[in-house]
Amino acid sequence: MIRWFIVIFLALVLISWVSPLLQKLGFGKLPGDLRFRLFGREWFIPLTTTILLSLVASLISQFV
Repeated sequence: MIRWFIVIFLALVLISWVSPLLQKLGFGKLPGDLRFRLFGREWFIPLTTTILLSLVASLISQFV
C-alpha cells in the first residue's frame, strides 16, 4: 500500500512539473477541454488533452 502512495505522489509531482510545459505547447487549449466559472471559482476539465496524452503514453509503452 505504501508503494501505491509513493507512485501516486511521484505521478502528481511529475504532472505538476510538466503541466506548464504542456500549456506552452498548446495542450489544455484543445477542442473538448472544458474551462468554466462556477461559484466564483474557475474550473478546468482537460478531456481531450487527457485522452491524447493517454494515447501517447500507451504508444510509448507498446514500444518499450
